[in-house]
Amino acid sequence: MNWKSFLLGAGVGIAGGYLLKETLDTKTLHSPEKVLHAVKNSFKKEGPIDGSWIGMVPESYEVYPVKTKVYRGGISRRQDGELQQYEFVADSTNGTVLNIQKIS
Repeated sequence: MNWKSFLLGAGVGIAGGYLLKETLDTKTLHSPEKVLHAVKNSFKKEGPIDGSWIGMVPESYEVYPVKTKVYRGGISRRQDGELQQYEFVADSTNGTVLNIQKIS
């Protein structure tokens, strides 16, 4: 075996592994189910919920100058006999809830 070939192969392997790691770190998305579970648990602290939903495909979201991919979802619950519905926006890369808005 030639040392030059060995070192070239090792260098290519190390560079390829580093590039793959960087790509996976920036492209990794949280599972929408895990994001919904976390939001539901937060709402359950204030009382029972009737229903929930989340979009399974990340959408583009921009709040000047920040651009990211997000999941949109919703929670419904009854409080004092009245149906209340909330819509939320959560970052798909880290699961952080960016906005919650009461819609009814």
